[in-house]
Amino acid sequence: MPHTDSGLHALQPVDLDAGAVFSGTPSGRMIKGYRQPSTYTPKADPDYIFHETTRDIVVWLMTASDPLYVFGPTGSGKSSAIRQLAARLNYPVFEVTGHGRLEFPDLVGHLSVHQGSMAFRYGPLALAMKHGGLFLLNELDLLEPATATGLNGILDGQPLCIPENGGELVTPHPMFRFAATANTNGGSDETGLYQGTLRQNLAFLDRFWLCEMGYPEPAAEERLLERIAPQLPAPLRRTMIDYANEVRRLFMGESGTAHGASIEVTFSTRTLIRWADLTQRFQPLARQGIQPVAYALDRTLGFKATRETRTLLHEIAQRMFPTGE
Repeated sequence: MPHTDSGLHALQPVDLDAGAVFSGTPSGRMIKGYRQPSTYTPKADPDYIFHETTRDIVVWLMTASDPLYVFGPTGSGKSSAIRQLAARLNYPVFEVTGHGRLEFPDLVGHLSVHQGSMAFRYGPLALAMKHGGLFLLNELDLLEPATATGLNGILDGQPLCIPENGGELVTPHPMFRFAATANTNGGSDETGLYQGTLRQNLAFLDRFWLCEMGYPEPAAEERLLERIAPQLPAPLRRTMIDYANEVRRLFMGESGTAHGASIEVTFSTRTLIRWADLTQRFQPLARQGIQPVAYALDRTLGFKATRETRTLLHEIAQRMFPTGE
């Protein structure tokens, strides 16, 4: 959907109790949000369980501050945490995914033909700055460092100058926030897991508040699977989480087992949820001698892997799950 400023002029900032918003228990600590959601406000997921690291993001949201850089392994929930926090504050989110060909004008806007004449269409960064939205730049470490450095003035709180629109100066709205996510901390990938990532300019990185996000704690994922797949026995759900964490360790090369090098696929929480849901739905296959856990595993993760990795995934599953499950 193309970005427009339709409806954004009606945004009304309000003070909200942070505890009441995020936990249901008033805390007396206030946080800025909006009275009503807008077209650009993410949809709140009632089943979402906030990662313990989100407390850092909440503190960041409470006051105008340096931009935020959240990094961590793929599938750990970096972007979804920011979206879900924004959803509960009715914050509009303007989201862009970084890549090697992304250029600064893609963020600011461009001239286009509208009703027979040339008109300027604001880009996601300009709209967030004008109207007090949250600009979310995903995969920041895939950006060319020269393009990223072009953001330095914005990160310092300076106005955005748009020469293509008559030299318009966009002063940052007090509610404007700039957040970025990436798999690395911008200092290059030492693991070899994330092809295409680039080492970013140190002066650029120095402008960010950094936050590292790992995979959720097992207890948090247990509560989530209990809600998503209540028909599965609790011991089975716990073993599925243990299995997911073993795969995650293999992916990051931290398993400490004899399996050798890291594998190319991993479990996000979203993938774990899908696995539990499909395992629950495929239970009738057990009457045909088909193991629902292994059957659902292929349709969740195994078919995305190489043949060698898929074989390894099933070897681990045979070890961790009784054959009757």
